Amino acid sequence: MTTIAIKERISSANSVAVQRMMDSDPFLVDVDLAGKRIPNLKSKMILHAGPPIEWEDMSGTLRGAILGAILLEKWADSIKEAEELVVLKKIEFDSCHNHSSVGPMAGVISPSMPVFIIKDRLSQNYAYTNFNEGLGKALRFGAYDDEVLTKLNWMKENLFKFLKIILQKLEKEKGGVGLKSIISQALQMGDECHNRNQAGTLLFLKEITPYIFSYLDRKQANEIFSFISSNNHFFLNLVMAASKCMADQAHNIEYSTIVTAIARNGTEVGIRISGLGDQWFTDKASIPEGLYFSGYSSKDANPDIGDSTITETVGLGGAAMAASPAIVKFVGGTIKDIQEMTDRFKKITITQNRYYTIPFAEFEGTPTGIDIRKILQSGLTPKANTGIAHKTPGIGQIGAGIVTLPIKPFKEALMSFASKYKI
Repeated sequence: MTTIAIKERISSANSVAVQRMMDSDPFLVDVDLAGKRIPNLKSKMILHAGPPIEWEDMSGTLRGAILGAILLEKWADSIKEAEELVVLKKIEFDSCHNHSSVGPMAGVISPSMPVFIIKDRLSQNYAYTNFNEGLGKALRFGAYDDEVLTKLNWMKENLFKFLKIILQKLEKEKGGVGLKSIISQALQMGDECHNRNQAGTLLFLKEITPYIFSYLDRKQANEIFSFISSNNHFFLNLVMAASKCMADQAHNIEYSTIVTAIARNGTEVGIRISGLGDQWFTDKASIPEGLYFSGYSSKDANPDIGDSTITETVGLGGAAMAASPAIVKFVGGTIKDIQEMTDRFKKITITQNRYYTIPFAEFEGTPTGIDIRKILQSGLTPKANTGIAHKTPGIGQIGAGIVTLPIKPFKEALMSFASKYKI
């Protein structure tokens, strides 16, 4: 095949990939326990964010979340017993992405945890994610004390059951909750749908509130309404699962150089490329730059962690930063910085999103379709906004900021692409 023919084949494949990504139509249709619905989740398996990793290489944040999940599952009665189970290889670990799932920060999902079930109405494929606990001391930030476990148990025993009732009614009447529409509206209201989800959470709550007060008793209704309305990050997990549906639609297309996953496990950052299947390309995760809570600094920070960069993969998060001036109060920087982040994505993507637009840029579509060729040509890698967890297990969140992804995974991916397609 000639050079011109190869370029045309790649261009065509990338166009197909990004069109499928944008046309995906994710709906929240149900909730269930992870062990009942997530594909190939074994009875003693815990899923985590980022590329696959074993205990010996895990960061403090991920270890803390793993230990907390073991206590939650009642596989052990103490942290010491939980650690012994892990050391004796009694617990299996795997990447959420390998099970059609995503999770923020540590991203830990164990069999008895409740999960959202998102269905892409275009492909009929599914994606899954856990429930968001809120900011601060939370399992996803590596905390595991009684306060954390009590909240998680309430979410399993109460929030899960309440949402189950509501979503069964919504699915029957409306086919579920359309997430793409909420995301699109949230961008017009100041969210970038990664680290700022105030509008998205309120729009989601608006969709389900009539059902909350119609099908639950007053006490139950007040509980669920209060929990969701007090957690501005509640919608994040739903955005992530919707983004997973979108990115998976663009995956496994021959000759495509489009990035379909970016994920971090607290030790490594990894990427997947559409035309290269499920292979991970990784490098060492870096420490985010940002705003730290009082008493903490970058010296306390765990390296970058979480599956939430799936949002950047589909034109949200860092790609949509220009839509969210208020986010600088959370992650640091200036208004000029957020515009520059969106402009950076324009240089490494192939199109503007048809559905996600930035009102402050004359409703220009967010940059969508990260192309590894453009990254290597420009020397620019994606930037993402992110939460920051303490590196010591058990402490939790200590800030939020910005991280620049390393270029090594993109270089290795392009070399692998050239080898596979004999370029």
